[in-house]
Order: sequence, then C-alpha cells, then structure tokens
Amino acid sequence: MSTPLAEVLEGQHSSELRKAARALLKEPLLLAHGPRSDDFRLVRRHASELRAWFDRNTGWSLHVDAEAARLRKAPGCPADPTHPAREVGRAGAPFTRRRYVLLCLALATLERSEAQIALGRLADQVVMDAADPHLTAAGIHFTLDRRDERLDLAAVVKLLLSLGVLRRVAGDEEAYVSGAGDVLYDVERRVLAGLLATRRGPSTVRADTFDERLAELTTDTALDSEDLRFRAMRRTLTRRLLDDPVLYYDELTDAELAYLTRQRGFLIARITELTGLVAEVRAEGIAMIDPDDDLTDVRMPEQGTHGHVTLLLTEHLAAADGPVTIGELQRKVRELAVAYGGFWAKSAKEPGAEGELVEQALAKLTALGLITRRGDEIAPRPALARYAVGEAVVLEPRNRRMPQQRKASKQ
Repeated sequence: MSTPLAEVLEGQHSSELRKAARALLKEPLLLAHGPRSDDFRLVRRHASELRAWFDRNTGWSLHVDAEAARLRKAPGCPADPTHPAREVGRAGAPFTRRRYVLLCLALATLERSEAQIALGRLADQVVMDAADPHLTAAGIHFTLDRRDERLDLAAVVKLLLSLGVLRRVAGDEEAYVSGAGDVLYDVERRVLAGLLATRRGPSTVRADTFDERLAELTTDTALDSEDLRFRAMRRTLTRRLLDDPVLYYDELTDAELAYLTRQRGFLIARITELTGLVAEVRAEGIAMIDPDDDLTDVRMPEQGTHGHVTLLLTEHLAAADGPVTIGELQRKVRELAVAYGGFWAKSAKEPGAEGELVEQALAKLTALGLITRRGDEIAPRPALARYAVGEAVVLEPRNRRMPQQRKASKQ
C-alpha cells in the first residue's frame, strides 16, 4: 500500500527541519559559501519556523540573510568556564585570558577597518588599543616583542578565519610569527556584524564587577509578571537541556525545580521533536542523549593516550566511596602506566607526566558534568556511575544475551 503524498512531504519537512536545527546547534554561525553551505541552505529554507521555535523556547534570536545564518546563543550558565574557545588545529588548546582580550581588540579594530587589512596593520592597532589604562591596570600587556605574543595573535586570526570573519588573500600566519612576511585579508563585514550575541551593546554596561557585567549582558528584560517569570524559566531550562551534558536538580532554584517538575514532559517532548535528542531521566537529573553523537564539543570516551587515561580514571572515580584527592589520582596514573604504558605515547610514561594527564582528564570530566572539583578534592557526580564497570557475566549458550558493557554519556 503506497504512502499518501502528504505524509511523505510531511516526513521530508520534519527531517529537513531537524537537520537544520541540529546544524545551528552544532555551528551557530553558518556561511552561504564554505564547507557547510548545504546546512546554510536548509536553515534559510526553514528560517521562519526555526526563528519562532528558538525565540519561544530559548530566547535565542536567529538572523538569516543571503550571506550567513546566525543563532545568537546564550548559555544556560553564562559563567561556566568549562567550554572555552579553542585554537584551530590539531592541538585545540583552550584560549587563555590574553587571547580572549586580543580577540576582542581584534574585532574592535576590524569594525573600524577598510575592506582589506594586513596582519601587521591589525597587530599595530591592537598594540595601541592594548595600551588603554584600564587594560594595563587589569594586568594586560601586549607589545608583539615576543614570539609567544605573535603566536597568540595568530591563534586569534585563525579563529576568525574559521568563523568566516576574515578571508585570506595572500601570505601565511606562520611567516608573520617568524618575522618573515605579512598576511593580507578580506574583512567579511556582514559576518563580523553577526558575531555579537549579547542582548545589549557592551559599551552600554556600567556595572563594576565581572558578574554584574555578565548579568547585564545576558539577563532578560524586567520580569514583573508571573507569565514573564515562567517564560524566563522555560527558556533557561531549555537552554541547559540543549547545551549542558547533564541538568542536575540540585543546581536549580526552588522555583526552577518546581516548574521543571510540572513541565518536564512538555519541555522534553519539544526538544526531542526538533532535535532528535532523547531524554534520560534519573532521580538526580536529566541528560539529553544524542543517538547520532555529533552535537558535542567534548567526547567521552575517545581514542588516544589521553582518552584512555581519562576513561581509566573515570572507572576509578566511579568505584570510589567519596571524594578523591589529585595526589591519589596521580598515584593511580603511575600504577596504570605500569599496566597499560605499552599502549600509551612515550611522553605519557615519563616521570612527572602524571600531573598533566590528570589535569587533562579532570578538565574533560568537569566539562561533562561528571565531577565537581573543590581545591584538591574531586567529588564524583551521579552521572559518573554510567561509566562503572560491573562484574563479567558468563551465560549459557541457550540463554545468551549481551553482557554488561561500559556506557557512554551524551556529551
């Protein structure tokens, strides 16, 4: 029996809408020209529905024109430091405080620049702006005299290239870093204009402390009615379910928990319908699992030495009765090196390497919401139990079933 045409078209529409929504969640800035141009065309085709859904459920605005699509995301936890910008390339090193400052200064320079700019000219202007008394009083110094400073600027430029803000015309960043040449770029102004994702211009903020400034940049308008307060809670909870690996109930206010308890089915159904994420609801919280495993910036488990060490430490933490110190974890890594060192990189077996291995593992586990770090103590969070390994079970052939295996979280 043939399927009615209307059902076929509806199924195709739903599939395209889901693919477009997932593309925006994975890459909130999509360009008409580039490796993800197909995703851009899908987003543009369904822009009206996507704009309405994100505005109602998350408060994120979606701007789409002929050149770019920009979902202006704001995280559920604005002060969360565990998902930083990262250097473009294999290393993927997180941005330092200085690189973030350089990024802001570079964007300010590009806003005032012509249609093209050389890296040397950009650097000169950044050095001038970095001499601002407010920045120097905050301990920011940038002169381009040292190679590491030029490397920081090159990392910022490569990020802007990957975002489509700049387009390389001639030259090479590595030559600039070594002092052997310069680089010329086109400035894509329409992409540059779409980068800012705050609710108000940063120059209008008059708060003194970092937390106060962050609140003014991200907080909704005055919540002077019950409907507005409910809308704000719905948006915050949906953001966290979309963005955070795990939403723990003990991290919510009493009002947020009460709202989630009443509206959990509705919120989860709306997210699943649009994105395909599947809810795993436990006594301690909710994790939205991605069956396709591509809506993430941090994977667990993963291949390589660091991935193996992280997984082994995760199993160790999952079996612990309570908090564990960093020193204990470093000793555990030294023990693991004896048993598994033959599979690791040579540098991971050198004396003192356990410190870096533990720090990288803890950074990943914190980003995934699997542990809480308080000074020297590491406390497992409930979701870490998904990585616990049970005893092997040997079954008779007639009663065969899959043995218990290690589970991986959405993340």
